[in-house]
Amino acid sequence: MIEIKVCDGTGAVIASASHPDAAMLCVDRAWAEGDFIQIDASPGAHLLVRMDAALPEGEVYLPRGEMHWPVPMGEYRLAYAPSAFEGTRHIISACLLTRQETDACRDLARNPADLRGDTDFYPHCTANVETRNESVFAARNVIDGLRFNTSHGEWPFESWGIGARTDAWCKIDFGREIIARRMALTLRADFPHDAYWVAGWAVDSNGDEISFSLQKTGERQWIDLGGRRVRWLRLERMEKSDDPSAFPSLRAWEVYGTEAD
Repeated sequence: MIEIKVCDGTGAVIASASHPDAAMLCVDRAWAEGDFIQIDASPGAHLLVRMDAALPEGEVYLPRGEMHWPVPMGEYRLAYAPSAFEGTRHIISACLLTRQETDACRDLARNPADLRGDTDFYPHCTANVETRNESVFAARNVIDGLRFNTSHGEWPFESWGIGARTDAWCKIDFGREIIARRMALTLRADFPHDAYWVAGWAVDSNGDEISFSLQKTGERQWIDLGGRRVRWLRLERMEKSDDPSAFPSLRAWEVYGTEAD
């Protein structure tokens, strides 16, 4: 059974819906500070969720069968489409993925519903620095499913910004073991405002390290991961080009593979 609840800041339930495999909820309310969405399912569930009409659907994994999702407010909304979370009518849906869907090779990093801070659902992206702590430069942006990269700042050009730090790292936690076959990095390519990285390292949850090189391009750059079994991946030791700009940035990080079990 899947249950969706919309609650206010006190925890009071405003609206709810449930279904064995495909719950859908329409709620008439202008979002207010403290509102959150709660999705409950079986532990270990893989769900296809849509948190707003302006957000694309995406797969989430719920190790404990719970998904607590505070509705983004204020400055946090700048990383989303201007129409997201606006108005007085909203739709939320959550559907169980079929075995055929979870067996398929796919982008296991993609999660348009990912949030900054701690989460109880995966995949989840974090970093040790986000430029000026602004939502449009947050780590979560690289797994939101978009690759628009010819500008910088507000949607659809949100990215992961490193604030000119040389020790910046970015990590994707999948919440369980997966088989990672290859990944694609899409650099932000707002040249000449942007610089770019020429090399870096991918470290996995086993402690293995993979070095890679990068080019000055806005296209996907593919890196073979060899079908390794991992719980998380981290980009680190990113080497900046000699461009005068101090702003290399990552627009998208895709990790293609399959479930480990």
